[in-house]
Amino acid sequence: MDDKEITELLDRVLAPWVRSLTLTPVKVDADSATLRLPFSGELRHSGGVICGQVFMAAADTAMIVAISAALGGFKPMTTVSLNISFMRAVRNGDVLITARVLRLGRNLVFGEVELLDETGNMAVHATTTYALLA
Repeated sequence: MDDKEITELLDRVLAPWVRSLTLTPVKVDADSATLRLPFSGELRHSGGVICGQVFMAAADTAMIVAISAALGGFKPMTTVSLNISFMRAVRNGDVLITARVLRLGRNLVFGEVELLDETGNMAVHATTTYALLA
C-alpha cells in the first residue's frame, strides 16, 4: 500500500475524532506499518502529558494499517483485545508508531505495537488481537 492508499483508508474507516489526530504514514510493507503522530498541545491532559487514550487510538489505527497491508487491502475487522503498557510519559514531540503483524490467521490476527518518543525511547508497548469479519 502506498501513502495515498493508506490516507484514503484512514479517511474512510476512522471515526472523525481519530482522523483529527492526523496520523501520517512513514513506512508500510507486508510485515509492518509505521505512522507518525504529530505533536499537538491539545493531546495533553491537565497533567501535561499526552493522554493514554490518544496512544490507544494511535496503536489501534497503526495495527489496522499493518493488517490491511498484510492482507493486500482493507478487509472488515474488529479489535478483540488491545493490551497496553505506558512505559514513559510523553510531554512534547512527535511519536512514531510501529505496528507488526505477528500471526495472520484465517479469522484472528495477532500483533505488537511500539510507540517511540521523539528521542527514540519506547513510551508505549501494546499487544493486539483482531478478528477478521469477512
